[in-house]
Amino acid sequence: MKIRAKIFLVVLPLIAVTLCLAETASYFNAVNGVTRIARRFLGFKAAELQKYAESQWNLLAENNYDSRPDMILAAQEAAAAYARSIVLSDTELILAVDSLGSLAMSTAPLTFEDGEQEYLMSLLEEEKEGLNTARLGGKERIFTAFYFTPFGWYVLLTEEPAVFYADAEKIRLQTIITLAISVAAAAVLLMILSAHVTRPLGRVVAAMEGIIAGGNLDARAPVEYQDETGRLALTFNTMMGELEGAYMRIKGQAFEAALAQKKEARIRQIFQKYVPRDLIDKFFASPESMLVGDNRTLAILFSDIRSFTSISEGLAPDELVLSLNRYFSGQVDIIMNRSGIVDKYIGDAIMAFWGAPVQHGDDALQSVLSGLDMLDAVKLFNEKQREAGRSEFHIGIGINYGTVTVGNIGSERKMDYTVIGDTVNLASRMEGLTKPYREEILISEGLCAELEKSGPPALEAAGLSGPLPVRFLDTVAVKGKSRGVKIYTVRRSLNAEEKRAWSLHNEGMELYYKRAFGGAASKFEEVLAVLPGDFNAQNLLDRCRACASAPPPPDWDGVEVMKTK
Repeated sequence: MKIRAKIFLVVLPLIAVTLCLAETASYFNAVNGVTRIARRFLGFKAAELQKYAESQWNLLAENNYDSRPDMILAAQEAAAAYARSIVLSDTELILAVDSLGSLAMSTAPLTFEDGEQEYLMSLLEEEKEGLNTARLGGKERIFTAFYFTPFGWYVLLTEEPAVFYADAEKIRLQTIITLAISVAAAAVLLMILSAHVTRPLGRVVAAMEGIIAGGNLDARAPVEYQDETGRLALTFNTMMGELEGAYMRIKGQAFEAALAQKKEARIRQIFQKYVPRDLIDKFFASPESMLVGDNRTLAILFSDIRSFTSISEGLAPDELVLSLNRYFSGQVDIIMNRSGIVDKYIGDAIMAFWGAPVQHGDDALQSVLSGLDMLDAVKLFNEKQREAGRSEFHIGIGINYGTVTVGNIGSERKMDYTVIGDTVNLASRMEGLTKPYREEILISEGLCAELEKSGPPALEAAGLSGPLPVRFLDTVAVKGKSRGVKIYTVRRSLNAEEKRAWSLHNEGMELYYKRAFGGAASKFEEVLAVLPGDFNAQNLLDRCRACASAPPPPDWDGVEVMKTK
């Protein structure tokens, strides 16, 4: 018998599947039918109860008793008595609640548990038609409701779900039993058929396992049937004759692949010292894509050692190299640990960026935290410099955020993965502005705006309890820029005096650009009272006094023109 005919017998278990589907459909039809009956049953009772309550109220109105509380109470008790008369089972419950959710009437004792009244009122206020479900007195109940205006009652006719769906549950149990029997029968049938069909295949597999275990390519599988399994065994035996010759070729190819893998690992290890790991992974995944530039929104950082020429003149060449290597080692580790890319060294300066070739979602925040970490690292570095009797390093850091062109730039013989564009130039200018503004770190308006977007998850992941504090220092027009650029300084945290001073300073800046020079001057004077000798507060105070005595022209925008490298 052909294997196709044997497989045909597997169709028999489909009967069990068909029966399962039929039983499931019967169950759902029964549930739907019971639900319709329940809806009509409760709806009929609700209508009758509402009619009775209306008749009681009309009787009061006709006799002008509708304003007497005792007569209204009597009518309510009559409605409650009628409700008790139409209750047909111990599980059925008719109740009424007022507009505040308090129990006004119940055909059986009922105590609301925590949260039940609020949830019930939310359902009643939605005024959904048909059946609803809620927990009442700790039990799940199905109910229909109506609002009776004269009494101010929400009247609910309720029943436990088990009462409605008892027959449906029996059908469900029968369905499960039938399904279990069908699956068991199908399993037995499949075991018998699979044993018959797969026995020849099992012997082929056994022969293959013997070859794998012992490496004996002379093994052969017996041909049992004149069908597809027999042809498989015959083909297997033929194939084994060819495998012995191919075995040596496969070994050679595997050996070459292992050599290539080791070579790639060595290349990666060597070039990771010069090129970011993410960039190497991207190159191996798609070499052709690395020749194409891309526009990205990145954070760019420039740091520079101040007065490095004077420092280098005071150190011996070996001491200078040793100090620089130790300084660069700490700074680069910080940048790379915060997912940054060290683009290049420009003498004693460092250029780095965040957001390429891989974007991490918090690149702006990580660039600023890197800058703050770099400043902290310089303090530790200078402690060791002092212990060794060497000159201390003082650095300035400028960070910008914006669109740049990123890619491999250069010639066929020498390329650099780098970024170019106006955003890069402005970042360099920002670093130059740290000297005239006597700040260790400056960030641009675009970067400050991006920091404000950092939500609690990003801040928490960075180990911060809240947003980084920033101080608005000035609006400047640097070399190469036709319009003013707002610059800020930033800290990881502030003490109480600094928080007050920075808040006053930012308020003063708002008044300054609104031409309220007197008010702005007062703010900056308060800053100096909190932080005596603060350079930027004093600078802005001098400007405010000058503008107050000689008001600027109407087109004044407060932009300071700076000349930086």
